[in-house]
Amino acid sequence: MGAPEAFTGAFSSTTEVGHFVGGQPVASTSGRRQPVYNPATGAVARQVALGSAAEVNAAVAAAQAAFPAWADTPPIRRARVMNAFLGLLNQHRDTLAAMITAEHGKVFTDAQGEVSRGIDIVEFACGVPQLLKGDFTDQVSTGIDNWTLRQPLGVVAGVTPFNFPVMVPMWMFPVAIACGNCFILKPSERDPSASVFMAELLKQAGLPDGVFNVVQGDKVAVDALLTHPDVKALSFVGSTPIAQYIYETGAHHGKRVQALGGAKNHMVVMPDANIEQAVDALIGAGYGSAGERCMAISVAVLVGDVADKIIPKLAARAKALVVKNGMELDAEMGPIVTRQALERIESYIDIGVQEGASLVVDGRVDSGTGKPFTVAGHEQGFFTGGTLFDHVTPAMRIYREEIFGPVLACVRVADLKQSVDLINAHEFGNGVALFTSDGNTAREFSRRIQVGMVGINVPIPVPMAWHGFGGWKRSLFGDMHAYGEEGVRFYTKQKSIMQRWPASIGKGAEFVMPTAK
Repeated sequence: MGAPEAFTGAFSSTTEVGHFVGGQPVASTSGRRQPVYNPATGAVARQVALGSAAEVNAAVAAAQAAFPAWADTPPIRRARVMNAFLGLLNQHRDTLAAMITAEHGKVFTDAQGEVSRGIDIVEFACGVPQLLKGDFTDQVSTGIDNWTLRQPLGVVAGVTPFNFPVMVPMWMFPVAIACGNCFILKPSERDPSASVFMAELLKQAGLPDGVFNVVQGDKVAVDALLTHPDVKALSFVGSTPIAQYIYETGAHHGKRVQALGGAKNHMVVMPDANIEQAVDALIGAGYGSAGERCMAISVAVLVGDVADKIIPKLAARAKALVVKNGMELDAEMGPIVTRQALERIESYIDIGVQEGASLVVDGRVDSGTGKPFTVAGHEQGFFTGGTLFDHVTPAMRIYREEIFGPVLACVRVADLKQSVDLINAHEFGNGVALFTSDGNTAREFSRRIQVGMVGINVPIPVPMAWHGFGGWKRSLFGDMHAYGEEGVRFYTKQKSIMQRWPASIGKGAEFVMPTAK
């Protein structure tokens, strides 16, 4: 592995982003295009091709053709390809980070962190020979041995969101490919460039043509993947309505489906918590990446008298957020991904006011001048500031619905039980955090909360690569979580083999199942 590249600045390619099928870049035949924006400037930076069923069919055919040889490749050799890919990722991590910032808008240092978390999954996938080991029982019955093995499914697909254009695809394809499957990625059309760059790195790493394919597109491409008879499984990360649609449609067509949906992550602050630590956590987890994270904290649950201590500090910090073009290294928050997303987020602020919540900090307004929020030199960019609400109630839409932006809602409760009941009543159960200095409080909260990922004094409890990621309730459709050993199970099917040899044959017909004798 070579030394990491020197960082060369912003990603500024104007080349149209197309597909990658059978080991080659492929131009679209659909004739449909969509602009890709630089959210910091508001300008169209490039175009992305939108694939049709024809592109999906070509990708599936390429994957089908590659599957038999790849499935028969020994796991150690598949792991070596992953290891070569790992080296290339480490060499080009800043290029990928710059692509993320250019098309998503998150600050460059956050984008670097995203790439690093994706790299963690590739490192995990390099251990696939160990992960695919089965079980064996000698003499399960007289003269009979029984063992299990895990085999790849075939052609599998991933549909991934705009907010993590590198990390979330890497939740899927490294494990799927290392297990012997061939993969088709349908990335977000809002920030598509990283997908093709990763495909090129996989080819450089020695991955056979057709094992990894990229089809750009929208619902047309997604529906073609969901209904194609040769796609055996599909992974999805996105909003709950689309996750439910993906799950139901895929299941209807006989596919294995793993669909991660929306979130409304709460952070409970107990009276005995370290207040400064809790404020830091809420600011970083609430406003980092402009709130466009499925694990962002969007609700602060303030217990007892802690609200009166913490709200003024949150307000001061929210007003002081450094909001800039994400390529400026002192930026704490960048722009929103599109103008439509910005308008939707800011409309929720109006809704919160109409519903009676206290608007402590209005991110639409520059706190220094009182004028509409803009960033100097980027007046056409999709920027807003951090917004803070107090006295939010569970009946309000800003509490119930996923805003997916830098809007933090504060709810006041009397005690720990009220906080647990409040969170357990919410339809989403993705992530949650508790800040406390009491071990028993932490233990009881962790056991009783109905949420898939729990942080104790950790505001964004995203599990590491070998543990797996997934929520509860309407935050996950399907049983298996993403990556980790759950990912290995999702992308393989178990086969159980019972065997005996000629010395035990010749005793005549047997009309009962084998039993331990």
